[in-house]
Amino acid sequence: MKRLRVGIVGAGLIAKEVHIPHYLGLCDRVEVVAIADVNEARAEEVAEIYGIPQTYSSYQEMFTRVKLDAVSICIPNKFHKEATIAALEAGCHVLCEKPPAMTVKESEQMAATAEKTGKILTYGFHYRYQSDVEIAKSFIEAGEMGEIYAARVQAIRRRGIPGWGVFTNKELQGGGPLIDIGIHMLDTALYLMDYPEPAVVLGQTHQRIGNKKGVGLFGDWDYENYSIEDMAVGMITFKNGASIIVESAFAANVEKDETMQVSLMGDEGGADIFPLKFYQEKHGTLVDITPAYAPEVNGHQREISQFVEGCLGGKLPYSTPEQGVIIQKIVNALYESAGTGKAIIF
Repeated sequence: MKRLRVGIVGAGLIAKEVHIPHYLGLCDRVEVVAIADVNEARAEEVAEIYGIPQTYSSYQEMFTRVKLDAVSICIPNKFHKEATIAALEAGCHVLCEKPPAMTVKESEQMAATAEKTGKILTYGFHYRYQSDVEIAKSFIEAGEMGEIYAARVQAIRRRGIPGWGVFTNKELQGGGPLIDIGIHMLDTALYLMDYPEPAVVLGQTHQRIGNKKGVGLFGDWDYENYSIEDMAVGMITFKNGASIIVESAFAANVEKDETMQVSLMGDEGGADIFPLKFYQEKHGTLVDITPAYAPEVNGHQREISQFVEGCLGGKLPYSTPEQGVIIQKIVNALYESAGTGKAIIF
């Protein structure tokens, strides 16, 4: 059986600890043959750890010199579009880390290139692959919750500003907690609601904690050059009449160190997803349903596995380029609304 020849763009933490190990866990179907990073010494270090035979200081050179079937894009958000399009045009299927891009236009260009080349383009929304989400999706598709008309998503840390990487650099990331962790919960809600088209978006951002020295549960951050929001809040209404309230923060004065949650409300039932619990009215009473068993699932592992399966002609990944455009529209509209003080109407 032919093994998928995979290349890695970027040798940072997400590549080193997630993508490469999970590809290597599928060694009967995959071989990781090359890695590229602008810091070639870092690429060489990661290559030595995992036995990757070829390293490059640019992905352009890697695409020219190595015949690849698929690529993981694991570099700062600012560079997603260029690297993804280059990979697609080089004949590769692409798994790009979230968010899709920095702007809506970029996400549209990426989707158009995937369609033109006939290659898979999917994004790193690994929460979709967790068992709680898959079980909830089955309940929804079976009509257990009726029509989902409202949702609330939260990705809130008490003091969780990353003290590494470029997470506090707006020029390279496009934003802060909303585009980094909030987008995961937003995508999960949208996926469970069948990705409706947005109608109106209203957002607000706050920078009150990260721009001064403080306690860092995720390490010390560069507060003097902190250019992102601490917190983003907003409301999205959709053309089908549904709505989502979103709250996302790297640093907020709340009780829990971290909350990652999606809450759904339908006309036949509701649910919290992490952990999974359903709320319904049955036989003249109100009931709460908690699954007694759910399989242990690593979302990253299943995401990589399904990407590989799709590349080899099997089941396609859940996340599509078209959905990438929709979520990019919503995230950018939340930031635009916060900047202008006006609702964004589609």
